[in-house]
Amino acid sequence: MTTTTSSPPGACGHDTAQKLFRARCREWAGQPALRHKKKGIWSSTTWSSYYDHARAIGLALAGCGVQRGQAIAVLSENRPEWLYADMGAQCMGILTTGVYPTASPEQVQFILVDAEVRVLFVENQEQYDKVVAVRNACPLLRRIVIMDLKGLRGLDDPMVTDFAQFVAHGQELARQNPDSFEQSIDAGQPDDIAFLVYTSGTTGAPKGAMIANRNLVFQISSVHQYLDLKPLDRTLSFLPLCHIAERMSTCYNPLAQGQIVHFPENSGTVFNDVREVAPHMLFGPPRFWEKLYSQVTLYMQDAIPFARHVYQYVFAEGATLANARLEGQPVNGWRARRYRFMQALVLSNLRSFLGLQNIKTAMTGAAPVPPDLLRWYMAIGVDLLEAFGMTETCGFCTSMPPDRIRIGSAGVCAKNTEIRLGEQDEILVRGPNIFAGYWKLPQKTSEAIDAEGWLRTGDCGDIDADGYLRIKDRLKDIIITSGGKNITPSNIENHIKFSPYISDAVVIGEGRNYLTCLVMLDQDNVAKFAQDKQVPYTDFASMTRAPEVVALIQAELEQVNTRLARVEQIKDFRIISQLLTAEDDELTPTMKLKRQVVARKYAEVIATMYRS
Repeated sequence: MTTTTSSPPGACGHDTAQKLFRARCREWAGQPALRHKKKGIWSSTTWSSYYDHARAIGLALAGCGVQRGQAIAVLSENRPEWLYADMGAQCMGILTTGVYPTASPEQVQFILVDAEVRVLFVENQEQYDKVVAVRNACPLLRRIVIMDLKGLRGLDDPMVTDFAQFVAHGQELARQNPDSFEQSIDAGQPDDIAFLVYTSGTTGAPKGAMIANRNLVFQISSVHQYLDLKPLDRTLSFLPLCHIAERMSTCYNPLAQGQIVHFPENSGTVFNDVREVAPHMLFGPPRFWEKLYSQVTLYMQDAIPFARHVYQYVFAEGATLANARLEGQPVNGWRARRYRFMQALVLSNLRSFLGLQNIKTAMTGAAPVPPDLLRWYMAIGVDLLEAFGMTETCGFCTSMPPDRIRIGSAGVCAKNTEIRLGEQDEILVRGPNIFAGYWKLPQKTSEAIDAEGWLRTGDCGDIDADGYLRIKDRLKDIIITSGGKNITPSNIENHIKFSPYISDAVVIGEGRNYLTCLVMLDQDNVAKFAQDKQVPYTDFASMTRAPEVVALIQAELEQVNTRLARVEQIKDFRIISQLLTAEDDELTPTMKLKRQVVARKYAEVIATMYRS
């Protein structure tokens, strides 16, 4: 299916995101734009203050000699300073790029050199130490700006500037020449590159995707298609801002609808912060939503019998009504009224426990989503909507219509966007959201975008008669067994990951006569199981070898096999004995297993499942 209509006007009458940013900061000057939790207390930043900080950073960068078209980078967890640096630089026509906080010194070096970064903003001593280890190999780097000097008091490094001092310098420059920042914003053009987003590099060196102002304007103009928010509605920013989805959600979607972005104190407080903030909109990858589901599942296991019975009864009723909705047969009358009563009595408390009592839009994407997970949320009264997009489409490309949900699909394409299938059913996309190409890699750009402007996504799928896109898998990940059967492993892995005891899985079987699986445990949930069953273990590795844990996972996989075709069933498995984090090669910074890396690293373990 394709949609072909004329391009929309600029975002709220502006042809660059930076001009819209200025207009919003004036329009909503006294309203809160950002909130950050520090030592348990939330502090607010108004739109006016947001603009003042961005202007100071932008002018200070120019004062350091950074010119339009050159690049700066940010190496930090999500926090307001990230946005000040990002928007301030962009308003001056300076490119920005983010570096994952979990990046190794070598990965930091690659981006600093490849993007030709002149100024680097780092969060703290941990990130500063990474830069110190590699800066001699980064000849263009001239300044390091540190946001939090804890542990670095008295640091004597001529390349380093304190963030507060950097802002103060920019404020002084603004007093000396109050029009220069405004003039730089006015000079911005739709085809200018706003920032670079580096791909995860799962099959080679990372590539810098160039996001142009026209991409941002189109996406800002399209926000209302999948978000229905009002000014002062609350959102939470906890995924890495280096990732295109969080970058759009945190930096640019608020320019369309005025929501307040909340930054958690740190990555370990996210689930508690969700409960505190009670957001109106929440975007997270499937693993985030699986974790919330697991919390409820384990909590109910420890609940008194009466509470478990009530939960099971109400959930079953909710599941029945959800299925009726999916089949186009909404339930009315006394049964609908009874369910609303049960929602008020039971499910409202459950949603409050999760922090979802105010939710208007719950979204997921960036990885395959277990259908059972979507059904569970629908049964408790939360429509978890899938969306499809990628760095090269500047985020959102398709989304699920809230009034026409179809589980198993990623929704319908955005207006003024075209989607069709190419060879091997590869999903092709064309529209104003298609990125400007890869930084300094014209050959890679021509391989990704053909002469007619169609982007090759690398995903295969199908499109039904109503325009719903179903994503089967990455083309490179499709398994062809020795019997010639084509298997899409993500479908099987989705079923496996719905278990509260399994955080991830990789299905193996290329060229083999049956399928096997590598399993990564959910540490917290399996540890609780071991405690409840009095299973002895000394560390994570010993826990993975405990016979009771192996039996637990065996039972979970056997349950999954009952829902799969015979050729898709898992015949054997091994549990990965290492507790993986984003610093490990096996995981991307967004915590997705790298299939090829896992297959290589655990080749001997995999071989043991086929020797018999």
